[in-house]
Amino acid sequence: MEVLRPQLIRIDGRNYRKNPVQEQTYQHEEDEEDFYQGSMECADEPCDAYEVEQTPQGFRSTVKAPSLLYKHIVGKRGDTRKKIEMETKTSISIPKPGQDGEIVITGQHRNGVISARTRIDVLLDTFRRKQPFTHFLAFFLNEVEVQEGFLRFQEEVLAKCSMDDGVDSSIFQNPKKLHLTIGMLVLLSEEEIQQTCEMLQQCKEEFINDISGGKPLEVEMAGIEYMNDDPGMVDVLYAKVHMKDGSNRLQELVDRVLERFQASGLIVKEWNTVKLHATVMNTLFRKDPNAEGRYNLYTADGKYIFKERESFDGRNILKLFENFYFGSLKLNSIHISQRFTVDSFGNYASCGQIDFS
Repeated sequence: MEVLRPQLIRIDGRNYRKNPVQEQTYQHEEDEEDFYQGSMECADEPCDAYEVEQTPQGFRSTVKAPSLLYKHIVGKRGDTRKKIEMETKTSISIPKPGQDGEIVITGQHRNGVISARTRIDVLLDTFRRKQPFTHFLAFFLNEVEVQEGFLRFQEEVLAKCSMDDGVDSSIFQNPKKLHLTIGMLVLLSEEEIQQTCEMLQQCKEEFINDISGGKPLEVEMAGIEYMNDDPGMVDVLYAKVHMKDGSNRLQELVDRVLERFQASGLIVKEWNTVKLHATVMNTLFRKDPNAEGRYNLYTADGKYIFKERESFDGRNILKLFENFYFGSLKLNSIHISQRFTVDSFGNYASCGQIDFS
């Protein structure tokens, strides 16, 4: 099935199949000690960007990091920390598991402290990238008019296309969870959630107010499209979202938010622009109603998981509902939504938000 349903990658606005490549694996390949050796080959160059404090005993530098990542600096049996300390002639103090605080690096030589700091930052960045997404920036699209339009779409699709391969009620989105994603986040502490709230507020003050004019953006949800390259084997069908006045303000706004969060490191740079879409059908829902798109296809250590999916034939749906009108709504808030949570309204729980008006 991996040959028939390969991973898709998007290049210059087009989707391409990424065919599986047979890779050899070796015993102990995933050991953190081995990973440390490979990752540190490019991390020995001292960096003057770090703040290093001179003390009566030598030099000192601190690193802020979520407690969830401490174990990757310690390593198995403490070997990773010992190796860094030995090679840089420093001492590294790490808070105990479950305790918040700073990683403290001390040493007799400034370059040694900087070298240890560089190596720790490489490890933190690498293992952060392997964490599953925890939150996402999004507009909620669950106003009454759009929910009713979505339910009408579902009813009509099932009435006219239920005989098509793979089409049934289980693959439709929950109308209360309709949303427009701007970007995915890995937030591992309350401090990082607060940092995200502050970054979003900065975006509002620096450019969102100008783009929105301090008013909600009036948009329409109309028309459908599919994600992959074969309309006869569709996994994700989405509705398109655009400004009612025909302007590019929504696209400009979300692209600038994405750019700002990528520059800060809170969002890993994967795309240069946001694809404005609202998922209405997804074959992952067939077996798991709480599945959340392609972001479920990675383990905690970042490995891609192939999940067998029963695609559906979307050709008739695309032909009959190409220009289906779901409704209009006003976008007035960007939310920091937490994955796998539900609020009292049945939507994703929000950890913070900014309002346009």
